[in-house]
Amino acid sequence: MIFDPPLIPARLIRRYKRFLFDAVLDSGDEITGFCPNTGSMRGLTDPGSQIWLSVHDAPKRKYRHAMELVEADGTVVGVNTALPNRLAEEAIRTGLVPPLDGFSTLKREQRYGRNSRIDILLEDAAKGSVHVEVKNVHFIREAGLAEFPDSVTTRGAKHLEEMGNLVETGRRAAMLFLIQRSDCSRFRICADLDPAYGRAFVRATARGVEAYALACDITPGKIAPVRLIPIDLSGPAAL
Repeated sequence: MIFDPPLIPARLIRRYKRFLFDAVLDSGDEITGFCPNTGSMRGLTDPGSQIWLSVHDAPKRKYRHAMELVEADGTVVGVNTALPNRLAEEAIRTGLVPPLDGFSTLKREQRYGRNSRIDILLEDAAKGSVHVEVKNVHFIREAGLAEFPDSVTTRGAKHLEEMGNLVETGRRAAMLFLIQRSDCSRFRICADLDPAYGRAFVRATARGVEAYALACDITPGKIAPVRLIPIDLSGPAAL
């Protein structure tokens, strides 16, 4: 995915109220913008951080600027949680996730379970179907190790339970953890920050829910899914 038009650089002043941030543009102008990420963004909101913004001129839009990328830990990190589904679709269609390859149709945002929506539904007359839940990942504490979640996610645990229910009816279900940073070679469930999610993940995979972690290469010009990386099931994931 190429950023078109190109993003503009800025320096972060602060992020607040989840959806808002203040920044200084290269021109010296201070702006308030929209942060398309409701999560904690743990480790990504240090004042003075280099950030990159998209610019939107829709007349009904309150804030022209949206935060897309942050420089942290010596790498560029994608923070827009609206992008992982698009990137996951790109990766599946180009064969980067072999267990999810070869399906004739791909649908987004399909209803399933109890008042839930699945991010991607793959269907094929010969291969059957796979319900794919996509999670955005950008948290690290150890060099090279991506972790999810970075805060408590009750909704995420509920999705794991419903996906396990799907598998027990004879269908396939898969978690796809989309890592929006270039410096990770392994992935692990962060069960010490959310023990309930850790337990839900262990239960879901025991019931047959598949799990894949997909790394991306990121520059200020583009985000490109590139490869699957191993999921480390030791340590917190075993809680």
